[in-house]
Amino acid sequence: MNHRLLVIIPTYNEIENISAIIQAVFQLDTPFDVLIVDDNSPDGTAIEVKKLQHHYPNLHLEVRHKKQGLGGAYVHGFKWALQHNYDYIFEMDADFSHNPKDLVRLYEAAIQDKIDLVIGSRYIKGVNVVNWPLSRVLLSYFASIYVKFITGMKIHDATAGFKCYHHQVLRTVDLNRIKFVGYAFQIEMKYRVFVKGFKIKEIPIIFTDRTKGVSKMSGRIINEAVFGVIKLRIKQLFSNL
Repeated sequence: MNHRLLVIIPTYNEIENISAIIQAVFQLDTPFDVLIVDDNSPDGTAIEVKKLQHHYPNLHLEVRHKKQGLGGAYVHGFKWALQHNYDYIFEMDADFSHNPKDLVRLYEAAIQDKIDLVIGSRYIKGVNVVNWPLSRVLLSYFASIYVKFITGMKIHDATAGFKCYHHQVLRTVDLNRIKFVGYAFQIEMKYRVFVKGFKIKEIPIIFTDRTKGVSKMSGRIINEAVFGVIKLRIKQLFSNL
């Protein structure tokens, strides 16, 4: 069976990476479509994507009016994917921290083992992170331990943003109730999938920090993740998730 595959890449000021990441995905032997969800980047990211659309008919672009966060961009992309009847939907960063070749591994794991959510994990086999400062590695690693303790999810990389969803997952999870935008969004999606009883699997990847462009990490995003996990757990306990 030929599945329709869509890679969603959210962008804000990714002009230095966008052409290369799009070309890398379309050079794969497995045919993926690409959806760029751009938050009206002032550096011209969307303009560059429009140019590339002349060369890649399966390259799609959605431009939001302003910067509204990672979570909102993915939810926008998920709804677009469902409207256009894709079978498997992927999350991936624009900055090459996720190796595009690993998209094929995520997809193969999903179809071979009939997995509903496949996660590209940095921590399932040690710590596979390149070029991050130790403080960032420790923050991410212990965040996953904290999430596991609070939620009960047996996931090693709770904040991972490299994922493959079966479309039925996104049709079942109420996307209109997703509230978080940064790390907490990644945790919230996994938790909602976990609570619904879908099959989840982690496969090891090597995560390489960006070499071009600027990280979007901030203290506000970290705080959202820390306190957001507790809010999710409380909601679940009161059957209000």
